[in-house]
Amino acid sequence: MAGHHIHNLYDIDIKISLYVNISIMSELDQIMEAMRAAAEPTRLRILVLCAAGDVTVTELVRVMGQSQPRISRHLKVLSSAGLLTRTPEGSWVFYRLVSSGPLAATARQLVDLAPEGDEVLNRDRERLARIKLERAEEAALYFNQNARYWDELRTMHVDDAQVEAAVLDLMPRAGIQNLLDVGTGTGRMLEVLGDRINHGQGIDISREMLAVARTHLEQAGLKHCQVRHANLAQLPFPYDSFDAVTVHQVLHFLDDPAQAIQMIAQVMMPDGHLLIVDFAPHELEELRREHKHRRLGFRDDEVEAWCEAAGLKPIRTRRLPGNPLTVTIWLAQKDDLAMTYVPPPTLRERART
Repeated sequence: MAGHHIHNLYDIDIKISLYVNISIMSELDQIMEAMRAAAEPTRLRILVLCAAGDVTVTELVRVMGQSQPRISRHLKVLSSAGLLTRTPEGSWVFYRLVSSGPLAATARQLVDLAPEGDEVLNRDRERLARIKLERAEEAALYFNQNARYWDELRTMHVDDAQVEAAVLDLMPRAGIQNLLDVGTGTGRMLEVLGDRINHGQGIDISREMLAVARTHLEQAGLKHCQVRHANLAQLPFPYDSFDAVTVHQVLHFLDDPAQAIQMIAQVMMPDGHLLIVDFAPHELEELRREHKHRRLGFRDDEVEAWCEAAGLKPIRTRRLPGNPLTVTIWLAQKDDLAMTYVPPPTLRERART
């Protein structure tokens, strides 16, 4: 170029560096860190096992025959690199391969690189399968011990198949990216809607029921669904996280259903759907005495009022009469103009204004 002289190659390097896309470099750095984290035999084995679903530290210790501190160090490296998600649950922590975010594809590709016929990996899978079988047997024992309650309640309302058919009819048939199932219990709603969603998250306060749910989801092959221990009063999710939420036979256990709907609405995305399944008003006091029901069903107008107060617009209601209980399904949609939480500005942001 006329009037411009390059004295040495360092001038070229400096000029080019001024135009490097920082966001691309950041993404490359993340990928390189992830690859370095996986470039160790034990950590690659852990990635392969965590791709099959939720795995605890104790289970990995049993599978791999290594000490807990060593396994924990490997898990810390993989989690810090963004390849694993870490979900605390009481004294346990569940790990699984990351399924969303910028490194989800990288994590899956790293797992896919592991040779299918490798003797060590096959032995790991067999050991984990035996552990999962033990877990399934324990979950089945708990479920059987409490089956009397479930069976007794089922005789009082329409068949579950009719309820599930109505749920499928009311919910969007496609396009659900993130589903939250509140009070997931055995994980049945995740199973019912599993084919329609990109990712499913169930929460429950009962660790025993979560064990049942994990077994059901694993047996159904729903690797895109997971469950975790969480309380509705303190949902561990950012605002505007889910475009669909299901609350199946949960509200009647709660002291304040209206507040629960408020909490749920906060984690819903604009235009997201909330589906509530519960009982219509009834007079079966034994459900309160023997099964800890706080509320003996709900009227349409009170559920609709709770939804509207939370910024949700009731759009459809369906009743499924039974003897003596009638199941009601309410479907509401979050107003895209509804108020959502806006975090206060940081000190740096305030300094700019």
